[in-house]
Amino acid sequence: MNQTKLNKYSRSVSIIGVGCTPFMYTVDNPETNGLTEGELFGYAALKAMEDAGVNPQDVDFYFHGEASPLNGSNYLTPNIQIGNWFGMKGKGSIHHSEACCTGYLAIEQAVNAVASGKYNCVLSGCVEFGDSVPAPFGPNDTIETPKHPYKRDKMTMDRFLSTTAWLYDRTYSRGLMAPMNLIYDDAAEWYKRTRNITDQEMDDTLNMMAINNRRNASVNPLALERKTFEEIAHEKGFATAMDYMRSPYNPKMGDFLRMEGVERKCDGAAACIVCATELVEKYMGNKTHKPIEVLGVGSAACEASTPHFEVRATEEAVRQVYEITGVKPEELDIFYANDFIISSHLISAEIAGYLPYGEGWKYICEGRTAYDGDKPINTNGGRTSFGHAHAASGMADVYECVKQMRGEAGEGQVKKLPKTAMLRGYGGAQNVAAVLLRTID
Repeated sequence: MNQTKLNKYSRSVSIIGVGCTPFMYTVDNPETNGLTEGELFGYAALKAMEDAGVNPQDVDFYFHGEASPLNGSNYLTPNIQIGNWFGMKGKGSIHHSEACCTGYLAIEQAVNAVASGKYNCVLSGCVEFGDSVPAPFGPNDTIETPKHPYKRDKMTMDRFLSTTAWLYDRTYSRGLMAPMNLIYDDAAEWYKRTRNITDQEMDDTLNMMAINNRRNASVNPLALERKTFEEIAHEKGFATAMDYMRSPYNPKMGDFLRMEGVERKCDGAAACIVCATELVEKYMGNKTHKPIEVLGVGSAACEASTPHFEVRATEEAVRQVYEITGVKPEELDIFYANDFIISSHLISAEIAGYLPYGEGWKYICEGRTAYDGDKPINTNGGRTSFGHAHAASGMADVYECVKQMRGEAGEGQVKKLPKTAMLRGYGGAQNVAAVLLRTID
């Protein structure tokens, strides 16, 4: 695999504001029911501006991330259409899509724009209707006719699969056994074999990741799933959460992955404001929270025909960001991973050195990676419990991470205030990013 040598940023860039909508099916939430894609993005953008203490006129440029615009709106140029909803009509902007890694690479886009010196203050946001689609105008309309973006229907599996099919090179991926329905077990099988653990230990580890994620989400007011597996197990007549997780209520989908180890699709948006660190006082005004510096971003992309592509791309992205920043794994206080396939947060945490090689599964099974443990991972609940709004999920992780680093995470605040954090993004069998953040004293 080719390696990339990065250069340091021309100037320091910091996150000064974050915003996030609830992650859920929009019609179930009175705050977001009836909002279009642009309005949902605007919700998060305005929250981020308020948090930063800036006005729209202070922001020089904005980035708009969305994996599948046609699931959310009725236009092909989403960045251009939405400026009115957050006071930035006429401002320059770019739309980008990197599947489920969009929200993590949205940080890199914004930081690069400010570090270059061209802009001083930038908004970067992401939005996705991951669980709903525009409804037809009338009862006689079909799926091929124009839709009304204010009125939404539940996304069906056939519609979802028709979208995700475009993530792959469909000429070759079938023959190389890389389509979406065949890659779920790859990381778990690789981990079991390379760490020499049993099938039962792997199964318990995957189940405990889901249990820990749900505990984290249960104390997060923006999360999709708030009922713990302990509560669900009691309702179903099981003695423990693990008994429930091993039962037919949580069936295996292959050799390892079970139903509760897969994303919960939902709708949502999140955004952040970044500015040149030297200009923080100018923009933040009377805001008292500390800015969060973006130390660096490593990135890699492997198409789905690459053996163990998530592992290989994560290794390269992590190598890049450690090399350019000089940060050591032992300096990490908190870790986030896009885990729409739940094994992702185990393998990426070990590759990053946040969990010791070959021992991460034990940390997970002992509950040490829950929000109240000593090695917290995905304190918002990850993709299996916080919810997965595709492009927006990475930015929602940024939101949660910043809140944790400020000590503003409420009931779900980790025990030790984090100073240094890594976020590992992954999406669409294509892109991986490793983002390092640090609180400025």
